[in-house]
Amino acid sequence: MFNEIGINAQKASKVIASLSTDEKNTVLYDMSQELLDNTDSILSSNKLDLENSQELELSTALIDRLTLNEDRIIGMSNGLQKIIPLPDPVGEVTKEWESEDGLMISKVRNPFGVIGVIYEARPNVTSDVSGLCLKSGNSVILRGSSYCLDSNKAILQVLQNALEKNNLDKNIVQLIDSRDREDTLKFMQMTDYIDLIVPRGGKSLINALVENAKVPFILDGDGNVHLYVHSDAKRSDIIDIVLNSKVQRPGVCNALETLIIHNEIFEEMGDEIIKSLLDADVELFLDKKIASRYENIEEATNLHYETEFHDLKLAIKIVDDINEAINHINLFSSGHTESILTESDDSAELFTSSIDSSVLFVNASTRFTDGEMFGFGAEIGISTQKLHVRGPMGLEALTSEKYVVKGNGTIRK
Repeated sequence: MFNEIGINAQKASKVIASLSTDEKNTVLYDMSQELLDNTDSILSSNKLDLENSQELELSTALIDRLTLNEDRIIGMSNGLQKIIPLPDPVGEVTKEWESEDGLMISKVRNPFGVIGVIYEARPNVTSDVSGLCLKSGNSVILRGSSYCLDSNKAILQVLQNALEKNNLDKNIVQLIDSRDREDTLKFMQMTDYIDLIVPRGGKSLINALVENAKVPFILDGDGNVHLYVHSDAKRSDIIDIVLNSKVQRPGVCNALETLIIHNEIFEEMGDEIIKSLLDADVELFLDKKIASRYENIEEATNLHYETEFHDLKLAIKIVDDINEAINHINLFSSGHTESILTESDDSAELFTSSIDSSVLFVNASTRFTDGEMFGFGAEIGISTQKLHVRGPMGLEALTSEKYVVKGNGTIRK
């Protein structure tokens, strides 16, 4: 199976790499329409996944990520259409100069070739990453979660319909049709065929890649996200931003996991903050400094502070100053996203210069760490590493650069 898929992907990568921007945009538009035209069949397949997932004891947040409805399919369609007007990175000259020998040297963006994507739970990723890979001139092999395989297969069929409608190789987009975990490990080792793997998942997936992958991969780490409320934070903004960061979609990687509150803020409005979270059905784990004040709420431990919950759960840490907040974040952060609420430019500068995460916000919800929110269209993932790319990854992240050098009968002396 893997050799056939790999060979087909490599052949398809040559086809997609040579397409013009207009040709790729036409396919993207047709894919977006096929999603809408086949809503019923996609939802029917998603229903099978939801029924099968009842035996797996998935969390409420994971069930939410797995669930599709008409609005989410419309969102998937719109996500593909948002890629259409984005600049095509393929062939872009990022730098050019003339050498002392008269050579004209250019750095030009070009596709990686074959991208492998491993992702958990969210079937909408199937269309998102396929669209991004197509626009950036890459073929893609997808490996989704076993418990959303039926949904992914239905979406794949729709995307391949659009490719065949345009007389293109349907293997530009492929899926590993298996529920066997061992096949995921084999996928990570397809060095003869895959040029880059992009993971979309939690710590267990990243650990599996680190331990088993032979194909180069981007470290899309877990999102142990922090929000620090400084002593001079604008009071009227605090609860709205905290709730938005935690509650809007608790199962995604940019959702808040640890709330850090300056002691002055807590003494002034801590009860109000905690009540608002409890009213939103958030299970809390409280700093031992304040845990005794509240009945039936568990005390926070280091295990809570280092956990990406992916659920309506939140750890709360109380600090006496901004340096204590920074130290806590640097100790427990996964390098994904952190935010500070402050009216002080000096405090904001200290926070953003002292913490080495991929995205740092000032006076904004952590939920904005997202390629679409950054204007990239649907994102391929969020990199927490430092090589090649960092933070939300759009089209440029799926290209590398090559040198094109033009001479005029030039020889080296």
